[in-house]
Amino acid sequence: MSERDGYEHGVPCWVDTLQSDVDAAVAFYGGVLGWDVGDPGEMPGDPPGRYYVAELRGRDAAGIGSLPPGGEAVPPSFNMYVRVDSADEAAARAQGAGGTIVLEPFDAPPAGRMAVVADPTGAQVCLWQAGVREGAQVVNEAGAWAMSQLRTTDPDRAAAFYGELFGWTTETFGPFTMFRLPGYVGGEPQQPVSREVVATMAPAEAGEPPRWSADFWVANVEATAASAERLGGSTVAGPFPNPVGMTAVLADPSGVSFSVSSVPGTGAGA
Repeated sequence: MSERDGYEHGVPCWVDTLQSDVDAAVAFYGGVLGWDVGDPGEMPGDPPGRYYVAELRGRDAAGIGSLPPGGEAVPPSFNMYVRVDSADEAAARAQGAGGTIVLEPFDAPPAGRMAVVADPTGAQVCLWQAGVREGAQVVNEAGAWAMSQLRTTDPDRAAAFYGELFGWTTETFGPFTMFRLPGYVGGEPQQPVSREVVATMAPAEAGEPPRWSADFWVANVEATAASAERLGGSTVAGPFPNPVGMTAVLADPSGVSFSVSSVPGTGAGA
């Protein structure tokens, strides 16, 4: 399942980060995760911003864009996009489930149509109705996005919201909660959890704002953390063991945090 050409309704399909210094972010993630970027597209705004689609092996992996005017007031993070059949209908359902609309549905031609909503605890999630761009074309390999995690102050309330909005169910896995989409087959055969799992959830630390974060697989967690520090980032936590290897929480030079984990099957030290 490393290469993807499409996504079902209710499946996370893309991650991106919006930055005040796009050039610094492009250099950082290129050095840390091996992403290649080409010419940027244009983002609406005054002045207009830039949006890069980062690639691995010539396939779309994630996005890096300009922070919109006034965006400095929002804690920096990786944004998660979930594939929906209709951005308008999903936004309306989000409101009905107790969420709020942050950005009304709008067209991003020719890529697709989207909306941004906040769950009842305040974490924002993007709703993506695909046009010519389905989402990440490469996942679950070294340098690629593998999973997103919700950090929330009220797991029960969040679970009810995402269940009503996307049909996700929950299952406890150690200290985490797994979000599952019944009947979906994703992930990789060697992963230690059901291939129905589409995301995870954990309680937020004291003072931590509710948010979604992204986890990327890497060949060597220790080497990746060292590379991040050399390129102006920092190690927030770890490396520490996970059920299939190692994980570290890192931050880029602007403070956006993300995690990296070893590819299953490469060994605990990788």
